[in-house]
Amino acid sequence: MADSPEEHPTVPSTAYLDAMHRQLEGDIERVIEAAVAPTAPTAAWDLIEKCVEDLTDTLNHIVADLHAHPETAFEEYRSSALLADIIEERGFTVTRGAYGVGTAFEASWQSPDFDESKHPTVAILAEYDALPGIGHACGHNIIAAAGVGAFLALTAALQRIETVPAGRIVVLGTPAEEGHTGKEYMIRGGALDGVDCAMMVHGFGYDIASHVWLGRRSATITFEGVPAHASASPFMGRNALDAATLAYQGLGLLRQQMPPGDRLHAIIEDGGDSPNVIPRHASLNLYVRSGEVETLLDLSRRVDDIMQGAALMSGCGYRVEWDLNPMSLPVRNNEVLAQRWARTQSLRGRVALPAGVVPETLAASTDFGNISHLVPGIHPVIKVSPDDVVLHTEAFREWSISDNARTAAADAAVGLAQTAFDVLADPELLDAARAEFAAAGGAKSVEQLLSGEHQI
Repeated sequence: MADSPEEHPTVPSTAYLDAMHRQLEGDIERVIEAAVAPTAPTAAWDLIEKCVEDLTDTLNHIVADLHAHPETAFEEYRSSALLADIIEERGFTVTRGAYGVGTAFEASWQSPDFDESKHPTVAILAEYDALPGIGHACGHNIIAAAGVGAFLALTAALQRIETVPAGRIVVLGTPAEEGHTGKEYMIRGGALDGVDCAMMVHGFGYDIASHVWLGRRSATITFEGVPAHASASPFMGRNALDAATLAYQGLGLLRQQMPPGDRLHAIIEDGGDSPNVIPRHASLNLYVRSGEVETLLDLSRRVDDIMQGAALMSGCGYRVEWDLNPMSLPVRNNEVLAQRWARTQSLRGRVALPAGVVPETLAASTDFGNISHLVPGIHPVIKVSPDDVVLHTEAFREWSISDNARTAAADAAVGLAQTAFDVLADPELLDAARAEFAAAGGAKSVEQLLSGEHQI
């Protein structure tokens, strides 16, 4: 007997996405037509490209091995060890468990005349955690290959050129991005001490030099009621599930008054144990997201008000706990460095779109935002899948082990290495990146931004 219709959800319409993609096709074609011809490669860029080609088997191995053995946040022991072993095999000393995070690592190279007070340090980041239940559906296996590949290729090139620019290159293995903020814990351990700029890349359905990454905060809300027999004496109870339900409905109504790019999503995690007992406990978990720190904090205050109102209406006590994991800040894209990234990609046959072409509503969050508020940084995205395949799906998981994924890892390794080289070799580039960073507000930590707000 066929399943009855009510057993299955309705299929979401793709009409909005279809219309958006039709519009984007025209916009992207105009950007490509207007794109400047690729920058002539320098001898150093050519050498870096050759060094990445020499690493082809290694990068492909990283992409495949991590994909086959996904590990979730703070459990990436095998993944971290694999990457550290590969770096050590090429003669580098790797610090495992770096900065107090068990599955983090660090390795570095510096020029013979390096002086921290005079010469720049560039950090290249590699992520490698997977999603619970769905594996590398965000493509962090590609990120890991690109970051480690960029470090190995750049350092190999620097040891082969005649005039070595003074500076230092660091590769940071950064675990626990999915649902956590592993980078923030590393920051607090000193990972950015002496670092002048940072960069990493992420797989996506488009090539974009500067894309929006929203800030994200999490909260757990607990309502405390008074239990009672749900039939004999319900009037003697105070229903914690009522409070949670009112709160959930209030969040839904708040969405009408939120800025277009803001996001708010919640689940009721606990709502009682038995229908015939007025629930004593109920709890919600939620995320708030926004593109600016100020709007993120304002949205958090609105959520606080809703929770208080739900508690008052139901007669329950309540407790709001913000940031059990530190918040992720919105990414502050450094356009000076992003434009240099776009030039590297033009030589790989890619057009890295500028900000504003792909709608800002197609935005997620990343703890790289915390890095980007302390030093100039870039977090471009590189095309791995068709544009109608989204992150955190089984479809993207399959694309993250495809030929496209291997090509993207190599192209990204080249781009990161070439951009990092130019930071060392071109003082004017770093000066311009620093000036842009200062104009955007300079260095601010999570603790400073939350001063006077919800404390972490």
